[in-house]
Amino acid sequence: MTQGARIDSVVIFVHDLDRSVGFYQDVLALEVADRSPTAALLTTAGGTQLILRAVGRDAAHPLGGVGVQYVIWTAAGRADLDRCEQVLKRRSAHLDTRASEQATAVEGRDPDDIVVMIIYPGPDQAPLHKLPARIYGW
Repeated sequence: MTQGARIDSVVIFVHDLDRSVGFYQDVLALEVADRSPTAALLTTAGGTQLILRAVGRDAAHPLGGVGVQYVIWTAAGRADLDRCEQVLKRRSAHLDTRASEQATAVEGRDPDDIVVMIIYPGPDQAPLHKLPARIYGW
């Protein structure tokens, strides 16, 4: 069976690099692997890669427009998902936590109001077999 392509890295344009680096380090436990004045590469030992690129205060990100709307991250375990939820709450960035038969999802917003969603278990343990209702929220 052909495995097909997989996501390698995610690139997010942000207003304030320092603020966003701190947020993603705190919430997703990512480490800075490389940095320039306008960009940062954050990684995990497991191979997750997030590239943040500062584009200035006037850049817009319209929710519901064409293009990627958000990325769903997978927590390492239930304890990690709970940690993510607590960090989002501490940062006043938590929006919702909901559970289905397949998974629990924690949703928040990053400093630029971009959706941050973390689930457990992830698609390697509980793959989707139908469209989630959440995608029709706009």
